[in-house]
Amino acid sequence: MKIVIGLLLGACIGIVCRLAGIPLPAPPALVGALLVLAMTCGYILVDRVAAHRAAHSRHLCGGPTGETAKGAGR
Repeated sequence: MKIVIGLLLGACIGIVCRLAGIPLPAPPALVGALLVLAMTCGYILVDRVAAHRAAHSRHLCGGPTGETAKGAGR
């Protein structure tokens, strides 16, 4: 679903840029386009892998007050 929304958003940005007469915010060269594709694929891959990893340092994160679990006992 994220991919479909991303493609629709990209198409909408392209349409608005064309209608407004401003240049597209995209690289004009093939190498630049491949770089954007590689970054997108990397983002999607990491999103799928990292979302399933356990949070091993959650106890070190502060809550709404910024106090960590160790600092709360002082």
